[in-house]
Amino acid sequence: MIAQTRRFNRIVTQRVGALNDRFLAQDRSLGEARLLWEIGPEGRDVRVLRAQLELDSGYLSRLLRSLETAGLVTVGRKKSDQRVRVARLTRRGAAERTALDKSSDELAASLLAPLNAKQQARLVAAMADVEQLLTAAMVEIAPTDPAHPHAQHCLNSYFAELNRRFDSGFDPARSISATEAELRPPAGLFLVATLHDEPIGGGALKFHDNEPAEIKRMWVADSTRGLGVGRRILGELEKHAARHGARAIRLETNKTLVEAISLYRSAGYKEVPAFNDEPYAHHWFAKEISSTSR
Repeated sequence: MIAQTRRFNRIVTQRVGALNDRFLAQDRSLGEARLLWEIGPEGRDVRVLRAQLELDSGYLSRLLRSLETAGLVTVGRKKSDQRVRVARLTRRGAAERTALDKSSDELAASLLAPLNAKQQARLVAAMADVEQLLTAAMVEIAPTDPAHPHAQHCLNSYFAELNRRFDSGFDPARSISATEAELRPPAGLFLVATLHDEPIGGGALKFHDNEPAEIKRMWVADSTRGLGVGRRILGELEKHAARHGARAIRLETNKTLVEAISLYRSAGYKEVPAFNDEPYAHHWFAKEISSTSR
């Protein structure tokens, strides 16, 4: 698998011209050309660029300085927040970006041109699969304090989705509690999934000594569903519960959350009689945790 991955990397870097100092016959390296394209007509927060492109801050600064020296980019402070640095294209930079777009389209067409229609369809479909899988591999999941802005984003998004989907709306005050204190060690924990340093999913645990651990506040952004993020968060929650000493894990859910119910069942959760009086729940699930989860 590693050998095949390396062969794929070699052929792609060669075919798209990444080995050349002058990308797409422009006086720019691949890194400079990509940065020029990502800044775009509206300009971009430098911190967002660094996170999205996963670049070292020093290297990003060198790329920006090179583009500034060439008269293609300006970097200044955001008027509404002086702490934020924003990169913007000059008129010359916008013109070069347009030329890069045209050359990129031509390169894409040249990749497809030698193939017949069936081969083209196969290649494009394979590219879509690779894009999705590589994106999934870039998702990071880590314990996060529930008061952290990323955790708060997940919680607020979770509440908003339930309020939108439940027939009677959703009021956290009526639901069984899962306060910040209950979701901090040793009482519990909160996991956040991020992509390009942006929160896209979360899930929590409440620990109960020798009783089963409880899963709470599972949420995944609509924009990233299909990447397997929910299943990964669920698996990580199970591992943390096992490490804490729990031998079982349980949860309750609403009948409208059909995607969640399908996920739990496919992950080995069995429906059980109600074990609490959660007013928004219609289904209760439990699962034994094996020693291999620890």
